[in-house]
Order: sequence, then structure tokens, then C-alpha cells
Amino acid sequence: MALDAGLYLIPSQLSDGPLDRVLPAYNIEVVGEISFFVVESLRSARRFLKKCNRDIDIDSLTFSELNEHTDLNDRAALEALLEPIGRGEAVGLISDAGCPAVADPGADLVGIAQRKGYKVFPLVGPSSILMSLMASGFNGQSFSFAGYLPVDAQARQARLKEMTRRIERERQTQIFIEAPYRNNHLIAELVRLLPAGMRLCVASDITGKNQHIVTRTIGQWRQCQYDYHKIPTIFLLFS
Repeated sequence: MALDAGLYLIPSQLSDGPLDRVLPAYNIEVVGEISFFVVESLRSARRFLKKCNRDIDIDSLTFSELNEHTDLNDRAALEALLEPIGRGEAVGLISDAGCPAVADPGADLVGIAQRKGYKVFPLVGPSSILMSLMASGFNGQSFSFAGYLPVDAQARQARLKEMTRRIERERQTQIFIEAPYRNNHLIAELVRLLPAGMRLCVASDITGKNQHIVTRTIGQWRQCQYDYHKIPTIFLLFS
């Protein structure tokens, strides 16, 4: 397979398991043709590529990291990551889990590629945001992903109030995440602060062997036991 020069957005797994459950064979072919990668984590990217093709020569590949420690204001450094495209090469962008450039610093790199007129190729793969929305039973026509809620308690409550207003006025599904070790604390907080009739969907270990996606009212969550400690989880609210 001969690839056009450009930036290839390569989804990775959300959970461990067979690759063919979540990624098409075409993705594996593309990965095998790329020598330059921009990755969120070098260790996880190398492991993912080896899973795609155990015969791949990892040491022959060139890796650059782009993550929360990268200075996104250093335009020259970001542009340098795309230099191989100018020489007619393909560059692959891989995040730690799911689709790159969605809730991911890779979005800045894609923006630069677009401004420079480079081709951008998004590949098919799992997105926890979309998959949880699909399974929630909530409004899929209008939704908002808020990322992490504020750490400060007052700012957090203010954000939840704003979400509640959007749900009531705009019928808009609200989607957000939390650090996995704080999942149980977040649910307890939602149960304490939100009205009993509001619905909360908790989607954990999506595509994994312990996948658990359940929608209940806040009142029902108050009556049940749960444990999502340190499990990758996404949260959705709707009325």
C-alpha cells in the first residue's frame, strides 16, 4: 500500500482485547506503511503498534511525543512534528486511547496541518464519547462534551447548575469525565446535588471485557451500590 503524504489520525483501543473487535483491517495496513509517529505516550504507542503487527521493527520508526506536558504555544516545535509531510511522507497521530484529536492535545497538531494545507486522514475507530452516547438512551441530536468538571467545589456546583439549565432549556445531553480514582466520589456528589428525576448514565470499560453501561435516575442511583474505582468511565446527564 502506498500512502499519500499527510497526517493520519489513528484510533487506538479503549480497553484491552482483540484488535479486530474495534479496528478495521485497513487501519493495520496503514500503520504498517508509516515511519513517523506523533504519540501521546511513547510506551503505550509502541505497545499498540506491536499489537497491530508483532513483526514491526519498532526501532526503525521515529516517535515524537505530544501530550499535556507539551508547550502548545510553541508553534515552531509543533510545526516541526509535521516536517516529514513536506518531504512527501505520511505521519501518524496516536493518542493513548480512542480517537486522536478528540479531547486530546493532538487537535492542535491537526489545526496546524489544516492551516498548512496538508491532507488529513481520519481513520475509523472507537470513541468513548460517541459510544456512551449511543448506549445511554439520551438525546443524540444535541449534546455537549465538557471534559473534566472543575476541581473547586463551588465552580463544580456552578458547572452542574449550568448543565442542568442546558438539559431543561435546550434538551441537550451533557457528557463529562473524571479521573478514574475519583469516579465513585463524583457519582456520590451527583447523587447529592442533582434532582431525583434527572437521569445519569455511567459507561465504564467501554469495549472491554467488563463493559458496564447503565442509565438510572438520580433517585435510583441513591438506592444502589456501585464501584467504578480506577475504571475508565464516562458520565452523561439528561432529563
